[in-house]
Amino acid sequence: MDFQRLLLIGVIGVLSFMLLTEWVNFRQEQTTATRQPNIQNIENPTQPATSRNHSIPDTSIEEGLDLPVITEYAVKLETSNTNVSDIITVRTDVLIVTLDTSGGDISSVSLLDYATQLNTPDDPFQLLERSSTREYYAQSGLIGKNGIDSSGNRPQFRSSKNNYRLLEDQNNLVVDLLYFDDAGINVTKRFTFYRGEYILDVEYIIENDSTQDWRGNLFAQIKRDNSADPAADSSGMGMVPYLGAAITQPDKRFNKISFDDMRDEPLKTTVTGGWIAMIQHYFLSAWIPNPNLQHNYSSTVTKNDSNIIRFTSPETLVEPGTKSTIKTQFYAGPKDQYRLEEISEGLDLSVDYGWLWWIAQPLFWLLTKIQSVFSNWGVAIILLTVLIKASFYRLSAASYRSMANMRRVQPKMAEIKERYGDDRQKQSQAMMELYKKEKINPLGGCLPILVQMPVFISLYWVLMESVELRHSPFILWIQDLSVMDPYFVLPLIMGVSMFVQQKLNPPPPDPMQAKVMQWMPVIFTFFFLFFPAGLVLYWVVNNLLSILQQWFITRQVENIASNQ
Repeated sequence: MDFQRLLLIGVIGVLSFMLLTEWVNFRQEQTTATRQPNIQNIENPTQPATSRNHSIPDTSIEEGLDLPVITEYAVKLETSNTNVSDIITVRTDVLIVTLDTSGGDISSVSLLDYATQLNTPDDPFQLLERSSTREYYAQSGLIGKNGIDSSGNRPQFRSSKNNYRLLEDQNNLVVDLLYFDDAGINVTKRFTFYRGEYILDVEYIIENDSTQDWRGNLFAQIKRDNSADPAADSSGMGMVPYLGAAITQPDKRFNKISFDDMRDEPLKTTVTGGWIAMIQHYFLSAWIPNPNLQHNYSSTVTKNDSNIIRFTSPETLVEPGTKSTIKTQFYAGPKDQYRLEEISEGLDLSVDYGWLWWIAQPLFWLLTKIQSVFSNWGVAIILLTVLIKASFYRLSAASYRSMANMRRVQPKMAEIKERYGDDRQKQSQAMMELYKKEKINPLGGCLPILVQMPVFISLYWVLMESVELRHSPFILWIQDLSVMDPYFVLPLIMGVSMFVQQKLNPPPPDPMQAKVMQWMPVIFTFFFLFFPAGLVLYWVVNNLLSILQQWFITRQVENIASNQ
């Protein structure tokens, strides 16, 4: 029995299975329907001693509500909304944001540095929107005893103008929305935008000019329908990355909550600090509350099928004649793991490398360092491949040396098979004696390949998850490394290189094994037709380097044997 060849086929089969499994898992994670500022000391340091935070209330009296409700004050649900929405547009150097004066919601966010399509560079990618096509937007407000928000009645804010723009000599831009009531409560909802940042501060400045205490709770939430991820089409091979919500918890720093989970088992937990996020391929939105306070986190699916992830903060008391500020932060932008890590612990894990993250993270770090020197992600992938190949040189050399020796003794192996015919026991015994005499390890060609599998799978996730590769050109016809090669040149080169590699290996004596091996380049070529060009580029370079190394070692082994 040709143990070495059988194991090699098994290894290739396992690799194919792992690739297919990763693809299936990637698809199944699709849900239904398809800086400056320091967040520490987030409360206003000038807040009077009479303004204080109390315990967190129960806000889950009924599932399916558009906004959270404090149990004690649920009567507010009976109020009807008579507000008229007006839109305020804010433009910075990286964002276009629209605010709705009804409630002060963030109704849309467009990312100026990220185009919707490669061929429409002037059409910024719209992450959040509130339209007939898709509903995905962020809300925040004040609920509780004296809160100004409820499901039936959002506060109507006013603004001094409808358009704001960050000027070239400005590092930040403040947009104030104002609300007044007859009781003497003045609320300013302040949005602060920063140059070059996708994170903004959202503050509620509450001035109590009445004769009674004011009590209320900050809430913030992200609402999304079940529409498809507009960025998923760029992932290649029809792959659909995770689309859904996520939070952080003490026992699980990155906890996914799919839309199905929201429906079947709604979230209800209390966490100190933390964050909530809505995640899709390459981009995310997230609320980051005060890290020093405990917040209620929950999820729900509304009656009109909107999926909501939210938090509610402890009650704030503002006594007569005083004012207080409640602050949170909102992020809407690319999954830049290094920036997300700075914003809040665990938020960088939204760049999901799976269980091999401990290999993927160093690979990504090295890839970014190379790219910073050569300013081309394709060149960075090539050089990373060279470095990976160099690190495995000795291991690969042992594998190729074993294959070369197996190829050298093929005539002797064929003679043994012919001599013992169907006597499998004697044939196996003679084979083992031959291996011992020639100092050949039949497993030597397989184990090094198994060791390198985790590296390949890790790099696969790095190239799939990295927003940095989105719309990144390489050379000539490859203008986007994150999608498949439009002319299938790289996959065909990969198939040819795999065929050449096969010819350098010892031919399997078993006819069935030989047929399987002959079809392997064809099968892999078909798979890689639809893989992102960046991943295929890695495989092509790896194959070419392997061919060169294997040819060199095979010549060495043959020369040594001929001189003996």
